[in-house]
Parts: sequence; C-alpha cells; structure tokens
Amino acid sequence: MFSAYSKPIEQLTGWRKILLTILAGAVVTLALPPFDFLPAGFIGFPLLVLLTGRQTADDNVKTSGLLARLRPAFYTGWQFGFGYFLAGLWWIGMALLVDAENFAWALPLAILGLPAFLALFFAFAVALAQIFWGEGIIRILILALCLGISEWLRSFILTGFPWNAIGYTLMPSPLFMQSVTITGLYGMNVLAVVIFAMPALLFGNEKQRFGWRTGLLTAFTLLAAHAGYGAWRLHQAPALHEQTAANAPVIRLIQPSIAQDAKWDNQLRRTIFDKHLDLSRQPPAQNMRLPDVIIWPETSVPYVLPLASEAVQAMGKILQPGQIILAGAVEAQMGALGQEPAYFNSIFAIDSSGQITDIARKVHLVPFGEYLPLENFLRALGMQEVVEMPGGFTAAKSRHALRANANLTLLPLICYEAIFPSELGYQGKKADAIINITNDAWYGNTPGPYQHFRQAQLRAVEQGMPLLRAANNGISAVVDSYGRITGEMQLNEIGFIDRPLPPRAATFWGKPAGEQQFVAILIALLVISCGFQGVRTKRFG
Repeated sequence: MFSAYSKPIEQLTGWRKILLTILAGAVVTLALPPFDFLPAGFIGFPLLVLLTGRQTADDNVKTSGLLARLRPAFYTGWQFGFGYFLAGLWWIGMALLVDAENFAWALPLAILGLPAFLALFFAFAVALAQIFWGEGIIRILILALCLGISEWLRSFILTGFPWNAIGYTLMPSPLFMQSVTITGLYGMNVLAVVIFAMPALLFGNEKQRFGWRTGLLTAFTLLAAHAGYGAWRLHQAPALHEQTAANAPVIRLIQPSIAQDAKWDNQLRRTIFDKHLDLSRQPPAQNMRLPDVIIWPETSVPYVLPLASEAVQAMGKILQPGQIILAGAVEAQMGALGQEPAYFNSIFAIDSSGQITDIARKVHLVPFGEYLPLENFLRALGMQEVVEMPGGFTAAKSRHALRANANLTLLPLICYEAIFPSELGYQGKKADAIINITNDAWYGNTPGPYQHFRQAQLRAVEQGMPLLRAANNGISAVVDSYGRITGEMQLNEIGFIDRPLPPRAATFWGKPAGEQQFVAILIALLVISCGFQGVRTKRFG
C-alpha cells in the first residue's frame, strides 16, 4: 500500500540507519510525561519494525550462522533502546551536579552509560524476535511478545530498573490507566507494542502486508477497548466530591521545596526544620477540619533520628491530641561497641506526646545513590554513593504496613520503590492507602519528577488504593483509587494540601493484576502468532 515509502527506510545502511533508529526510539518518549503525546508511539514503533528489516524464516535458511543473522537485529534493537532511554533518562545526570566537585566526572556514565546498558534489553528483544520473524501481523505479535519479556526482565535483573516501562506510553491519563487492573503493567507493555506497531503493516508488498486489515482492526479494537473500559470504570466510580465519607481522615501533605544543595547544610538545618513545622501548624484549608495525619517528604527531617530526640519532641509539641506526623528521616541503629551504626531511609510516625509510634524502612535502595554495588572494589577505586552515609544505607529485610493511628494503616513506599509493581507485598494489617514520600529536588525542573509521579499514580490504580504522595519540591498529590488527582501541588510550589482520604476501590480480579496475567497474555500471543504463521504458510508456501 505504501511500499514506495517503506523501501527507502528498509534499505538504509550505515550512519543514516543508526541515526534514524536512535531518533525513532527518542520519539517514543514524547508519549511519556510531561508531554503525554500518545501518537508518538504510532511513529516510533512502526519505524522499529521497518528498520529491523523483512528477513523471514525462509530467508534465514540461506543465512549462515545464527549470530550472523541476529547481529543486525541486535544492533537495531540496541540503537532504538539507546534513543528511548537517552531521551527519557538524560535528567538523571542532574543529580550529579548537586555536588559537581565530587561527581561531575560521572556525568557521561549517567547520561550515556545507563541508557547504553538498558538498551541491551531492547537489543535482546529484537534479536529474539528475529529468530521467529515472520510476515505481516506475525512480526508485530512476535516483537510485542519479545519486548514484553525483556521489560519483565528489566524489572528485576541487577535489582531491576523498570523506569519508563513501555506500557506507560499508552497510559497518559486516568481514562487510559484502568486497563492495568486487568493486565498489570507487564501486560500493558505487550499491548502497547501491539497497538503502536500495527501501522507498519501498511508498508511493503502483498506478502509482507499479510493480514494488514486484521492487524489494523485488531489495533483499533484494542485501543477502543482500552479507552472504553477506562470510560466505563470511571463512570462507575463515585464522583470525586461524593466518594469520601464524612468521618474519613483528613490528610495534610507538606511541600517545603528545599533546594537539594541546602538540605544537609549544618547552618540551615534549623531553618529547614522550622519551615516544616510552620507548614504543619497552619490552620486547616477552607471547609476542612484539623488534619488527622501530616505527611512530610523523604529525609525531610534534617537530623538523624531517633538520636536527635529534641527534634522528635519539637514535632510532637505542634500537634493536637490525636494528630500524628509521618516524616521521612535518616534512622540510625546503633551497632555493637566499636561498630558503625546502621543507617536506614525511613518514615517515622510521631504522636502529640513526642513518641515514635512506628517506623517503616526502605527495602529497595537506589544503586550508586544509597549504596555501592561491589562496595569493597568500587571504594578502593575512590567511588562513593551520591547520598553518602558511613558504609551506605542499609536495606530493610521486609516491608510492613505503617500504622498511622488506630484507624489508618498505610503501605509505605519510599522514593523510587513506587516504580516496582511486583515488590509491593507487605506484612501486617491490610493497608487503607499508599504513602509515597520522595525527594525529587535532585533532578530540578526536568521530566524526571513528572515521570516519577505518573508511576506512583499508576500504583494507586493497580492496587485499588488511594495514594498520598509528599515530595520535597513536587509533585505532591492525593490520588484516588482510580488515578484521579483530588489535590495537587506542582513542581517547586511551597505550601500544603489538606484533603480527606479517598476510599479503596475494587479491582478487576479482586487483587492487583500481576505476572500471572502477563504470562497469560504472552501465551495467547504465542498461540495467535503460530496460528497466523500457519495461515501464511498455507497461503504463500
């Protein structure tokens, strides 16, 4: 149909092909926050299909050596992935400029090295797809299946880093988020590729366009069902102003917007601490009663707790009986005589008597940020973690539900723990909501904070629980169980939000969709691909 347009693309070689492949990956990131330009996926993924080439199983017989025929596909997948992760993650380098004197040398590793490594997952996927590469709709299904597998692997290999998983490109708003309750994020990764890549079927001759009508109809039907299910589920949900009970706890989120280079300045500690106290003691927002729970961001207390008992007492003094502060702080646990303390990135629950009533500790630490992998070797080379503590932070062995008060239990996620949908298991009483405290001031006014917020927002939909998110400089928000924002403070705003706690919502399966649904989708795609392959062989064989 459009074969005259596809030939110049498929026949590209050398630097022109490399550049176009990298640009194709970069274009897809426009579908991510803060741009949320969903049509970008319909540009980048068809280009990936065309640039991978039209080598078929019959062609492979004529090619000597498995590596020889997979190498071009591996390079194409890597180049596409490099463009995707470079354009989507360049802002990580901003964290190294906070202490440029010690870390500026690592900028190339953060800006280029991390995308180069993550691109290996896409390279693996495209090379794997090439083994089963067919014509028409088959190649799309195979590519989606393989990219789904690689994104699942990316979620846990070397502690995992599923940031900007492909599925987020298909979920720019609550309307498009509801399907995750059926498929889970891993399933959405597969469906996004199936939908976005189908326009590639419009290119090529009749044999290469086998099933194009079916393919485009499939993509349109899936996209319509995706949006339609979202519209139906949101229509069934209670209106935002109707969904909270009269006795629902009132939550206050504090956003002080402290510059990152000032947070641990000894001369500014008291000023920073007082700023949090002042925001906490402000009168309630209009039409709100006194907040029951006040949430401070990650490491918002500029002292090490519980060693700084005066700080804990000061926090208790500003509270009325029954109120509680949930504050992010560095926790020190003293070791045996002569040993360094163990430090944790924690959430402290502090009541009006100045008592610490509960503590939740971070389970999944940030490599190179909060601890050094291969610590002895890398320290010998002079490297250190970006957030330096003696010996680095220690990870908690398990996650437990944080008890705010007798009537409120929270699932604690500290910083980027919110990007791991398969790591949200916890011990203790059933949680009423998710609490996510973070400090995105490291990354300035870049796409990073917007991407981070979107991923936390999706956890609320997956889990069927409202999200309470306090971020040092934004984005702080109360999000209901359908992903709708009931109160929000944008990047670099200073102030607070008072909102009643939204209720939980029932999910499609009665529990969050996870890896079981993902595996089911992969098996279904494999069966469908084999069926189309059989039809193609009978028709053209």
